[in-house]
Amino acid sequence: MRCVCPSRALRRQTACMLSEQFLKLLKSMTSCSVVPKPPVRRVAIFGGTHGNELSGIFLVKHWQENGAEIQRAGMEVKPFLTNPRAVKKCTRYIDCDLNRVFDPDNLGQTVVEDIPYEVRRAQEINHIFGPKGSDDAYDLIFDLHNTTANMGGTLILENSRDDFTIQMCHYIKNALAPERVPVLLIEHPNLKYATTRSVAKHPVGVEVGPQPQGVVRADILDKMRKIVKHGLDFVHLFNEGKEFPPCTIEVYKIMEKVDYPRNKNDEVIAIIHPKLQDQDWQPLNNGDPLFLTLDGEVIAYKGDCTVYPTFINEAAYYEKKQAFVKTIKMELTAEHIRSSVVDQNTS
Repeated sequence: MRCVCPSRALRRQTACMLSEQFLKLLKSMTSCSVVPKPPVRRVAIFGGTHGNELSGIFLVKHWQENGAEIQRAGMEVKPFLTNPRAVKKCTRYIDCDLNRVFDPDNLGQTVVEDIPYEVRRAQEINHIFGPKGSDDAYDLIFDLHNTTANMGGTLILENSRDDFTIQMCHYIKNALAPERVPVLLIEHPNLKYATTRSVAKHPVGVEVGPQPQGVVRADILDKMRKIVKHGLDFVHLFNEGKEFPPCTIEVYKIMEKVDYPRNKNDEVIAIIHPKLQDQDWQPLNNGDPLFLTLDGEVIAYKGDCTVYPTFINEAAYYEKKQAFVKTIKMELTAEHIRSSVVDQNTS
């Protein structure tokens, strides 16, 4: 029988004790690194912010009649038609763009007889789902849009520091893989959008295309439907206490809006070059063709760095003097999160 000297046995026992203590410490450190976030109980799904973008309109109307598909335990999900007059006329807006008037000036404007319809409607929406920036505002709003540009199923974020929405995008992207789900970050010091969804604590835009205005395509509607489904699944899992470890996602951060070339009468004199058309999210380098004049002249991109254009040749943006937007690639990281309800239940 082999004898083990006391010193060796003691060393082995000490090592085991230290290992156990290390594991406990590691578990404690991991637990402390989790950031508790308030549960997301009130969710709205907006359709018809623009009355000729039909995928969201069709889905919201369907869910208003039969909402079983979007309901999840422990949360209220409200489908809502944001611009009914524009929807009825199948036009983008009546007086002005509803998706640009959720700023303090318009939301606080005195209601008079000749106030633009969309400004009055914005105040009504803010009253129902806000007030914007308050604790009483809805937790999350999905705002459903279509684009004529070849953007696929895009998620739009407004805040690079919102761990919850970053985690949601990460979940949706993984759920839909290998299908691509680009994420557009519209946070910019000089470009202020004042979107309809900005009423919520967590605003998320869903932009799906290409689809012509006033038309609904089954494949585009299905893509939008799946994005909403997985987004709601994420919220449900989060509310139930599932932890989401730190994650990193690739996003396209908006840098600049680019107009069409114009003459002295402010008329467009060149169109999107065929090599740029439908190339949303693809790299654009110095010397690559941008525009083509009717005389056949190619106008090339001049820039020091690679950019990634999107909203290329969007029909609704001709009036906004926007041929496309330039973006750059960057990464956003979200912390390890879980619902604070878990902590309340275990305290």
